[in-house]
Amino acid sequence: MHKPVLVVDDEPEMRLALREALVRMGYVCTSAPHPEEALSMESLDKFSLVITDMKMPKMDGLTFIKKLRKRVPGMPVVVITGYGTVENAVTAMKEGAVDYLMKPFSYTALKKVLEKMASAKDEPGMIYSSLEMKNLVERALRAAGSDITVLISGESGTGKELLARFLHASSARSKGPFVAVNCAAIPDNLLESELFGHEKGAFTNAVERRTGRFEMANGGSILLDEISEMPMPLQVKLLRVIQEREVDRVGGDTSVPVDIRILATTNRNLQREVEEGRFREDLFYRLNVLPLELPPLRERPEDIELLAGHFLSKYSGGRNLKLSSAALEKLKGHIWKGNIRELENVIQRACLLSDDEIGPDHLGLQTQLSPGVNSMTAGSVKDVEKQLIMKTLNETGGNKSRAARTLGISVRTLRNKLKQYGQGLPGEEKFSYSAAGRVL
Repeated sequence: MHKPVLVVDDEPEMRLALREALVRMGYVCTSAPHPEEALSMESLDKFSLVITDMKMPKMDGLTFIKKLRKRVPGMPVVVITGYGTVENAVTAMKEGAVDYLMKPFSYTALKKVLEKMASAKDEPGMIYSSLEMKNLVERALRAAGSDITVLISGESGTGKELLARFLHASSARSKGPFVAVNCAAIPDNLLESELFGHEKGAFTNAVERRTGRFEMANGGSILLDEISEMPMPLQVKLLRVIQEREVDRVGGDTSVPVDIRILATTNRNLQREVEEGRFREDLFYRLNVLPLELPPLRERPEDIELLAGHFLSKYSGGRNLKLSSAALEKLKGHIWKGNIRELENVIQRACLLSDDEIGPDHLGLQTQLSPGVNSMTAGSVKDVEKQLIMKTLNETGGNKSRAARTLGISVRTLRNKLKQYGQGLPGEEKFSYSAAGRVL
Protein backbone atom coordinates (compact mmCIF):
# COMPACT_ATOMS: atom_id res chain seq x y z
CA MET A 1 0.00 0.00 0.00
CA HIS A 2 1.36 3.43 -0.97
CA LYS A 3 1.50 6.44 1.32
CA PRO A 4 -1.72 8.52 1.21
CA VAL A 5 -2.42 11.05 -1.50
CA LEU A 6 -4.26 14.35 -0.98
CA VAL A 7 -6.67 15.47 -3.72
CA VAL A 8 -7.79 19.12 -3.72
CA ASP A 9 -10.60 19.99 -6.14
CA ASP A 10 -13.84 21.97 -5.82
CA GLU A 11 -15.74 19.61 -8.17
CA PRO A 12 -17.27 16.63 -6.28
CA GLU A 13 -17.32 14.47 -9.44
CA MET A 14 -13.60 14.98 -10.02
CA ARG A 15 -12.76 14.21 -6.38
CA LEU A 16 -14.78 11.00 -6.56
CA ALA A 17 -13.26 9.93 -9.90
CA LEU A 18 -9.71 10.56 -8.64
CA ARG A 19 -10.40 8.73 -5.39
CA GLU A 20 -11.66 5.65 -7.25
CA ALA A 21 -8.69 5.67 -9.63
CA LEU A 22 -6.13 6.09 -6.84
CA VAL A 23 -7.66 3.37 -4.68
CA ARG A 24 -7.58 1.08 -7.72
CA MET A 25 -3.84 1.77 -8.01
CA GLY A 26 -3.30 0.92 -4.35
CA TYR A 27 -3.22 4.41 -2.83
CA VAL A 28 -5.02 5.69 0.24
CA CYS A 29 -6.82 8.87 -0.80
CA THR A 30 -7.88 11.91 1.24
CA SER A 31 -9.73 14.75 -0.47
CA ALA A 32 -10.51 18.38 0.28
CA PRO A 33 -13.08 20.55 -1.56
CA HIS A 34 -10.91 23.67 -1.40
CA PRO A 35 -7.31 24.70 -0.57
CA GLU A 36 -8.27 26.38 2.71
CA GLU A 37 -9.45 23.06 4.14
CA ALA A 38 -6.31 21.29 2.90
CA LEU A 39 -4.03 23.88 4.50
CA SER A 40 -5.90 23.58 7.80
CA MET A 41 -4.88 19.91 8.12
CA GLU A 42 -2.31 19.38 10.89
CA SER A 43 -0.30 16.54 9.34
CA LEU A 44 0.18 17.59 5.73
CA ASP A 45 3.60 15.90 5.66
CA LYS A 46 1.96 12.46 5.95
CA PHE A 47 0.98 12.60 2.26
CA SER A 48 3.26 11.26 -0.45
CA LEU A 49 1.96 13.84 -2.93
CA VAL A 50 -0.81 16.35 -3.58
CA ILE A 51 -3.02 16.48 -6.69
CA THR A 52 -4.72 19.84 -7.08
CA ASP A 53 -6.93 21.62 -9.59
CA MET A 54 -5.62 24.97 -10.87
CA LYS A 55 -8.92 26.84 -11.19
CA MET A 56 -10.80 27.03 -7.89
CA PRO A 57 -12.83 29.79 -6.15
CA LYS A 58 -11.30 31.90 -3.34
CA MET A 59 -7.81 30.44 -3.77
CA ASP A 60 -6.36 29.20 -7.07
CA GLY A 61 -3.98 26.29 -7.44
CA LEU A 62 -0.89 28.46 -7.83
CA THR A 63 -1.50 30.31 -4.56
CA PHE A 64 -2.22 26.98 -2.88
CA ILE A 65 1.10 25.52 -4.07
CA LYS A 66 3.02 28.53 -2.71
CA LYS A 67 1.33 28.23 0.70
CA LEU A 68 1.76 24.44 0.71
CA ARG A 69 5.51 24.71 0.01
CA LYS A 70 5.90 26.96 3.05
CA ARG A 71 4.19 24.34 5.21
CA VAL A 72 5.83 21.27 3.68
CA PRO A 73 8.89 22.19 1.56
CA GLY A 74 9.59 19.62 -1.13
CA MET A 75 6.07 18.14 -1.20
CA PRO A 76 5.47 16.71 -4.73
CA VAL A 77 2.48 18.37 -6.43
CA VAL A 78 0.63 17.35 -9.61
CA VAL A 79 -1.69 20.00 -11.06
CA ILE A 80 -4.88 19.48 -13.06
CA THR A 81 -5.54 22.03 -15.77
CA GLY A 82 -8.03 22.70 -18.54
CA TYR A 83 -7.16 23.19 -22.19
CA GLY A 84 -7.10 26.99 -21.94
CA THR A 85 -4.85 27.15 -18.87
CA VAL A 86 -1.73 25.27 -19.96
CA GLU A 87 0.35 28.38 -19.24
CA ASN A 88 -0.85 28.21 -15.64
CA ALA A 89 0.43 24.65 -15.44
CA VAL A 90 3.83 25.75 -16.73
CA THR A 91 3.88 28.51 -14.11
CA ALA A 92 3.00 25.92 -11.47
CA MET A 93 5.96 23.80 -12.64
CA LYS A 94 8.20 26.81 -12.05
CA GLU A 95 6.81 27.06 -8.52
CA GLY A 96 7.74 23.45 -7.87
CA ALA A 97 4.93 21.25 -9.25
CA VAL A 98 6.42 18.04 -10.64
CA ASP A 99 3.87 17.34 -13.39
CA TYR A 100 0.42 18.22 -14.73
CA LEU A 101 -2.64 16.50 -16.19
CA MET A 102 -4.73 18.03 -18.97
CA LYS A 103 -8.53 17.72 -18.68
CA PRO A 104 -10.05 15.39 -19.67
CA PHE A 105 -7.43 12.80 -18.76
CA SER A 106 -7.63 9.02 -18.64
CA TYR A 107 -6.87 6.50 -15.91
CA THR A 108 -3.79 5.49 -17.93
CA ALA A 109 -2.51 9.09 -18.07
CA LEU A 110 -2.85 9.44 -14.30
CA LYS A 111 -1.11 6.12 -13.74
CA LYS A 112 1.79 7.14 -16.00
CA VAL A 113 2.33 10.37 -14.06
CA LEU A 114 2.40 8.53 -10.73
CA GLU A 115 4.71 5.84 -12.09
CA LYS A 116 7.05 8.52 -13.41
CA MET A 117 7.19 10.09 -9.96
CA ALA A 118 7.85 6.71 -8.33
CA SER A 119 10.72 6.05 -10.73
CA ALA A 120 12.46 9.18 -9.48
CA LYS A 121 13.31 7.09 -6.34
CA ASP A 122 12.33 9.82 -3.89
CA GLU A 123 14.95 12.26 -5.09
CA PRO A 124 14.18 15.64 -3.45
CA GLY A 125 12.78 18.27 -5.77
CA MET A 126 14.20 21.71 -6.41
CA ILE A 127 13.39 23.92 -3.42
CA TYR A 128 13.44 27.65 -4.10
CA SER A 129 11.47 30.89 -4.17
CA SER A 130 14.11 33.30 -5.51
CA LEU A 131 13.79 34.81 -8.97
CA GLU A 132 17.27 33.56 -9.91
CA MET A 133 16.28 29.95 -9.24
CA LYS A 134 12.87 30.33 -10.91
CA ASN A 135 14.59 31.47 -14.10
CA LEU A 136 17.12 28.64 -13.87
CA VAL A 137 14.46 25.95 -13.34
CA GLU A 138 12.47 27.37 -16.25
CA ARG A 139 15.50 26.90 -18.53
CA ALA A 140 16.05 23.41 -17.12
CA LEU A 141 12.43 22.42 -17.81
CA ARG A 142 12.75 23.61 -21.40
CA ALA A 143 15.93 21.58 -21.79
CA ALA A 144 14.33 18.50 -20.23
CA GLY A 145 12.14 18.01 -23.29
CA SER A 146 15.13 17.24 -25.52
CA ASP A 147 18.40 15.31 -25.41
CA ILE A 148 20.48 18.48 -25.48
CA THR A 149 23.80 18.21 -23.60
CA VAL A 150 23.80 20.36 -20.45
CA LEU A 151 26.79 21.75 -18.54
CA ILE A 152 25.90 22.68 -14.95
CA SER A 153 28.36 24.97 -13.16
CA GLY A 154 28.45 26.36 -9.65
CA GLU A 155 30.35 26.34 -6.39
CA SER A 156 30.63 23.19 -4.29
CA GLY A 157 27.47 22.53 -2.33
CA THR A 158 25.08 24.47 -4.57
CA GLY A 159 23.19 21.36 -5.71
CA LYS A 160 24.61 20.63 -9.16
CA GLU A 161 23.91 16.89 -9.01
CA LEU A 162 20.42 17.55 -7.69
CA LEU A 163 19.70 19.76 -10.70
CA ALA A 164 21.06 17.05 -13.01
CA ARG A 165 18.73 14.49 -11.40
CA PHE A 166 15.85 16.94 -11.73
CA LEU A 167 16.61 17.27 -15.45
CA HIS A 168 16.61 13.50 -15.87
CA ALA A 169 13.41 13.00 -13.84
CA SER A 170 11.65 15.68 -15.91
CA SER A 171 12.68 14.16 -19.25
CA ALA A 172 11.32 11.43 -21.48
CA ARG A 173 14.25 9.30 -20.23
CA SER A 174 13.01 9.35 -16.62
CA LYS A 175 12.20 5.61 -16.67
CA GLY A 176 15.71 4.86 -17.90
CA PRO A 177 18.78 4.69 -15.67
CA PHE A 178 20.53 7.73 -14.19
CA VAL A 179 24.24 6.96 -13.81
CA ALA A 180 26.54 9.41 -12.02
CA VAL A 181 30.34 9.28 -12.29
CA ASN A 182 32.51 11.44 -10.04
CA CYS A 183 35.52 12.14 -12.26
CA ALA A 184 37.47 13.55 -9.30
CA ALA A 185 37.01 10.50 -7.06
CA ILE A 186 38.30 7.81 -9.46
CA PRO A 187 42.09 7.42 -10.04
CA ASP A 188 43.21 8.43 -13.53
CA ASN A 189 44.42 4.92 -14.40
CA LEU A 190 41.00 3.43 -13.59
CA LEU A 191 38.72 6.12 -15.00
CA GLU A 192 38.81 4.90 -18.62
CA SER A 193 37.77 1.38 -17.59
CA GLU A 194 35.13 2.81 -15.26
CA LEU A 195 33.61 4.91 -18.02
CA PHE A 196 33.94 2.66 -21.06
CA GLY A 197 34.37 -0.81 -19.57
CA HIS A 198 37.03 -3.40 -20.44
CA GLU A 199 37.36 -6.86 -21.95
CA LYS A 200 38.69 -9.88 -20.10
CA GLY A 201 42.50 -9.86 -20.14
CA ALA A 202 42.73 -6.22 -21.22
CA PHE A 203 45.20 -5.56 -18.39
CA THR A 204 46.50 -7.16 -15.22
CA ASN A 205 43.64 -8.25 -12.92
CA ALA A 206 41.06 -7.88 -15.71
CA VAL A 207 39.78 -11.40 -15.06
CA GLU A 208 36.38 -10.80 -16.64
CA ARG A 209 34.58 -8.37 -18.94
CA ARG A 210 33.32 -5.23 -17.21
CA THR A 211 30.47 -3.03 -18.42
CA GLY A 212 31.33 0.68 -18.28
CA ARG A 213 29.15 3.48 -16.94
CA PHE A 214 28.21 4.66 -20.43
CA GLU A 215 26.75 1.27 -21.26
CA MET A 216 24.99 1.16 -17.88
CA ALA A 217 23.31 4.47 -18.75
CA ASN A 218 21.97 3.17 -22.08
CA GLY A 219 18.41 4.44 -22.56
CA GLY A 220 18.86 7.03 -19.81
CA SER A 221 21.23 9.77 -18.70
CA ILE A 222 24.86 9.84 -17.59
CA LEU A 223 26.22 12.54 -15.30
CA LEU A 224 29.93 13.35 -15.57
CA ASP A 225 30.41 15.03 -12.20
CA GLU A 226 33.36 17.44 -11.86
CA ILE A 227 34.26 17.01 -15.54
CA SER A 228 37.16 19.49 -15.17
CA GLU A 229 39.10 16.80 -13.26
CA MET A 230 39.19 14.43 -16.25
CA PRO A 231 42.77 13.91 -17.53
CA MET A 232 43.55 15.30 -20.98
CA PRO A 233 44.14 11.91 -22.76
CA LEU A 234 40.72 10.70 -21.65
CA GLN A 235 39.09 13.93 -22.84
CA VAL A 236 39.96 12.91 -26.41
CA LYS A 237 38.14 9.58 -26.02
CA LEU A 238 35.15 11.26 -24.38
CA LEU A 239 34.91 13.65 -27.33
CA ARG A 240 34.57 10.68 -29.68
CA VAL A 241 31.83 9.13 -27.53
CA ILE A 242 29.86 12.39 -27.60
CA GLN A 243 30.26 12.68 -31.39
CA GLU A 244 29.67 9.04 -32.36
CA ARG A 245 27.46 7.84 -29.48
CA GLU A 246 29.48 4.64 -29.20
CA VAL A 247 32.15 3.44 -26.79
CA ASP A 248 35.28 1.32 -27.15
CA ARG A 249 35.91 -0.97 -24.20
CA VAL A 250 39.54 -1.14 -23.04
CA GLY A 251 41.09 -4.09 -24.87
CA GLY A 252 38.11 -4.43 -27.20
CA ASP A 253 38.03 -4.34 -31.00
CA THR A 254 34.32 -3.60 -31.52
CA SER A 255 32.52 -0.32 -30.81
CA VAL A 256 29.38 -0.53 -28.68
CA PRO A 257 26.54 1.91 -29.54
CA VAL A 258 24.91 3.76 -26.64
CA ASP A 259 21.68 5.77 -26.46
CA ILE A 260 22.38 8.32 -23.75
CA ARG A 261 21.79 11.88 -22.66
CA ILE A 262 24.98 13.56 -21.37
CA LEU A 263 25.00 15.90 -18.38
CA ALA A 264 28.15 17.36 -16.84
CA THR A 265 28.98 19.47 -13.80
CA THR A 266 31.95 21.60 -12.82
CA ASN A 267 32.89 23.90 -9.95
CA ARG A 268 35.56 25.54 -12.08
CA ASN A 269 35.42 28.07 -14.89
CA LEU A 270 35.88 25.71 -17.86
CA GLN A 271 36.48 28.60 -20.27
CA ARG A 272 39.47 29.61 -18.15
CA GLU A 273 40.60 25.98 -17.95
CA VAL A 274 40.59 25.94 -21.78
CA GLU A 275 42.58 29.19 -21.97
CA GLU A 276 45.17 27.81 -19.55
CA GLY A 277 45.54 24.56 -21.48
CA ARG A 278 43.99 22.20 -18.93
CA PHE A 279 40.82 21.37 -20.85
CA ARG A 280 40.23 20.68 -24.53
CA GLU A 281 38.46 23.50 -26.35
CA ASP A 282 36.59 21.16 -28.71
CA LEU A 283 35.27 19.11 -25.77
CA PHE A 284 34.23 22.28 -23.94
CA TYR A 285 32.07 23.36 -26.87
CA ARG A 286 30.55 19.88 -27.12
CA LEU A 287 29.57 20.00 -23.45
CA ASN A 288 28.59 23.66 -23.23
CA VAL A 289 25.58 23.39 -25.56
CA LEU A 290 23.23 24.57 -22.79
CA PRO A 291 25.04 26.08 -19.79
CA LEU A 292 23.16 26.29 -16.48
CA GLU A 293 24.87 28.13 -13.62
CA LEU A 294 23.64 27.56 -10.06
CA PRO A 295 23.96 30.71 -7.93
CA PRO A 296 25.62 30.40 -4.51
CA LEU A 297 23.29 30.41 -1.51
CA ARG A 298 24.53 33.84 -0.38
CA GLU A 299 23.04 35.27 -3.61
CA ARG A 300 19.63 33.65 -3.02
CA PRO A 301 18.84 34.46 0.64
CA GLU A 302 15.11 34.21 -0.13
CA ASP A 303 15.56 30.42 -0.38
CA ILE A 304 17.18 29.94 3.04
CA GLU A 305 13.91 29.68 4.99
CA LEU A 306 12.44 27.10 2.58
CA LEU A 307 15.62 25.02 2.56
CA ALA A 308 15.96 25.19 6.34
CA GLY A 309 12.35 24.01 6.67
CA HIS A 310 13.03 21.10 4.33
CA PHE A 311 16.09 19.97 6.28
CA LEU A 312 14.24 20.48 9.57
CA SER A 313 11.54 18.03 8.40
CA LYS A 314 14.24 15.64 7.22
CA TYR A 315 16.26 15.51 10.45
CA SER A 316 13.70 16.24 13.20
CA GLY A 317 12.98 12.53 13.66
CA GLY A 318 9.22 13.07 13.66
CA ARG A 319 9.40 15.63 16.49
CA ASN A 320 7.46 18.90 16.26
CA LEU A 321 10.72 20.82 16.15
CA LYS A 322 10.58 24.53 15.28
CA LEU A 323 13.10 27.14 14.17
CA SER A 324 13.02 30.31 16.27
CA SER A 325 12.83 33.69 14.54
CA ALA A 326 16.22 34.61 16.02
CA ALA A 327 17.77 31.43 14.60
CA LEU A 328 16.22 32.13 11.20
CA GLU A 329 17.65 35.64 11.19
CA LYS A 330 21.07 34.22 11.98
CA LEU A 331 20.77 31.73 9.13
CA LYS A 332 19.81 34.51 6.73
CA GLY A 333 22.76 36.61 7.82
CA HIS A 334 25.37 33.86 7.40
CA ILE A 335 27.64 34.00 4.32
CA TRP A 336 27.40 30.22 3.59
CA LYS A 337 30.74 29.46 2.00
CA GLY A 338 29.68 25.78 1.89
CA ASN A 339 26.32 26.70 0.34
CA ILE A 340 23.33 24.34 0.70
CA ARG A 341 25.50 21.45 1.88
CA GLU A 342 26.74 23.60 4.77
CA LEU A 343 23.17 24.68 5.60
CA GLU A 344 22.05 21.04 5.69
CA ASN A 345 24.89 20.11 8.05
CA VAL A 346 24.04 23.04 10.35
CA ILE A 347 20.34 22.08 10.56
CA GLN A 348 21.16 18.39 11.08
CA ARG A 349 23.47 19.26 13.99
CA ALA A 350 20.93 21.70 15.45
CA CYS A 351 18.23 19.00 15.41
CA LEU A 352 20.45 16.81 17.57
CA LEU A 353 21.21 19.58 20.05
CA SER A 354 17.71 21.00 20.60
CA ASP A 355 14.58 19.62 22.25
CA ASP A 356 11.60 21.65 20.96
CA GLU A 357 12.89 24.86 19.39
CA ILE A 358 16.13 25.61 17.60
CA GLY A 359 17.71 28.80 18.86
CA PRO A 360 20.73 30.76 17.55
CA ASP A 361 23.11 28.96 19.92
CA HIS A 362 22.10 25.54 18.52
CA LEU A 363 23.34 26.51 15.05
CA GLY A 364 27.01 26.67 15.98
CA LEU A 365 27.60 29.58 13.60
CA GLN A 366 30.30 32.11 14.38
CA THR A 367 29.56 35.82 13.98
CA GLN A 368 30.90 36.79 10.58
CA LEU A 369 32.43 40.03 9.44
CA SER A 370 32.28 41.36 5.93
CA PRO A 371 35.40 40.62 3.82
CA GLY A 372 38.12 43.13 4.50
CA VAL A 373 36.87 44.20 7.92
CA ASN A 374 40.08 42.98 9.56
CA SER A 375 41.99 45.60 7.62
CA MET A 376 40.06 48.45 9.27
CA THR A 377 41.93 50.76 11.59
CA ALA A 378 40.99 49.86 15.14
CA GLY A 379 39.03 52.46 17.08
CA SER A 380 36.19 52.34 19.54
CA VAL A 381 33.65 49.53 19.28
CA LYS A 382 31.08 52.03 17.98
CA ASP A 383 33.49 53.24 15.30
CA VAL A 384 34.17 49.69 14.10
CA GLU A 385 30.43 48.95 14.15
CA LYS A 386 29.73 52.02 12.05
CA GLN A 387 32.48 51.17 9.56
CA LEU A 388 31.15 47.60 9.23
CA ILE A 389 27.57 48.77 8.65
CA MET A 390 28.60 51.39 6.10
CA LYS A 391 30.88 48.94 4.31
CA THR A 392 28.10 46.34 4.12
CA LEU A 393 25.59 48.89 2.83
CA ASN A 394 28.07 49.97 0.19
CA GLU A 395 28.60 46.35 -0.90
CA THR A 396 24.83 45.76 -1.18
CA GLY A 397 24.27 48.92 -3.22
CA GLY A 398 22.46 50.56 -0.31
CA ASN A 399 19.85 47.80 0.00
CA LYS A 400 18.87 47.85 3.69
CA SER A 401 17.13 44.49 3.71
CA ARG A 402 20.08 42.64 2.17
CA ALA A 403 22.58 44.51 4.36
CA ALA A 404 20.63 43.62 7.49
CA ARG A 405 20.61 39.93 6.51
CA THR A 406 24.36 39.99 5.91
CA LEU A 407 24.98 41.70 9.26
CA GLY A 408 22.63 39.35 11.11
CA ILE A 409 20.40 42.14 12.46
CA SER A 410 16.85 43.28 11.75
CA VAL A 411 16.06 46.08 9.30
CA ARG A 412 14.63 48.08 12.23
CA THR A 413 17.94 47.82 14.10
CA LEU A 414 19.79 48.91 10.97
CA ARG A 415 17.51 51.93 10.55
CA ASN A 416 18.03 52.89 14.21
CA LYS A 417 21.80 52.65 13.79
CA LEU A 418 21.71 54.87 10.71
CA LYS A 419 19.55 57.35 12.57
CA GLN A 420 22.16 57.44 15.35
CA TYR A 421 24.82 58.20 12.73
CA GLY A 422 22.61 60.93 11.25
CA GLN A 423 22.47 59.04 7.97
CA GLY A 424 19.01 57.46 7.95
CA LEU A 425 16.80 58.06 4.94
CA PRO A 426 13.28 57.06 6.10
CA GLY A 427 11.10 55.47 3.45
CA GLU A 428 13.96 54.77 1.05
CA GLU A 429 15.23 51.23 0.50
CA LYS A 430 18.29 52.09 -1.58
CA PHE A 431 20.81 54.91 -1.41
CA SER A 432 24.45 55.54 -2.32
CA TYR A 433 27.56 56.04 -0.26
CA SER A 434 30.90 57.63 -0.89
CA ALA A 435 34.13 55.79 -0.17
CA ALA A 436 34.34 57.67 3.14
CA GLY A 437 31.00 56.22 4.23
CA ARG A 438 28.94 59.40 3.83
CA VAL A 439 25.53 59.47 2.19
CA LEU A 440 25.69 61.00 -1.27
